Amino acid sequence: MEDKHTILTKSEIDQVLIERHTLPVHKKIRQAGAAIAGLGGLGSNVAVMLARAGIGSLHLIDFDRVEPSNLNRQVYKMKHLGDYKTDALREEISEINPYISVRTDTVKLTPDNTGVILADDRIICEAFDRAESKAMLVNHLLEHRPDAAIVSGSGMAGYGSSNAIHTQQRMKNLYLCGDGTSDIASGIGLMAPRVALCAAHQANMILRLILGEKDV
Repeated sequence: MEDKHTILTKSEIDQVLIERHTLPVHKKIRQAGAAIAGLGGLGSNVAVMLARAGIGSLHLIDFDRVEPSNLNRQVYKMKHLGDYKTDALREEISEINPYISVRTDTVKLTPDNTGVILADDRIICEAFDRAESKAMLVNHLLEHRPDAAIVSGSGMAGYGSSNAIHTQQRMKNLYLCGDGTSDIASGIGLMAPRVALCAAHQANMILRLILGEKDV
């Protein structure tokens, strides 16, 4: 019986992904990277999906720690409670594919540090919880980083229809995923299925950008 804890080699993982995606697609994804700003319900799920797709590098940004209220929709486990999300998510990704290059910044993004922290990133996933943080990051990037593609999330609260969640291209380099209307402030809360649906839209749009598909 094979050891269930066997770690696949990089070439073995590559071969599996080539069989799933074809060599040309896998090469593009393996050579690409993305930044994820906010590692909550959206960002943690986006990161795991991109890791499973075989992305070459991820830049993870969040200042928060894992708490019990995160467990209903984020990828973390009870063993991560109290850990920084950057550290916990790096660990989760390493268990999926230890050959992905993961860079972390355990810091809160502000207008003063965003430019420096995201200077080298060309695809940026906005995955913040708070509307003001979302607006700050998107507006800063639109003004200062016309070379960057932004994939943002808005509207995934509650348990409304899955079909209401979609991806829209709002500007040349701005893609918005979600239903655009639901808000936890209305008291309907956040549940894993709709949050994960929105995260899947974001991850898929990032993969489309990597593969040269810039429409929605």
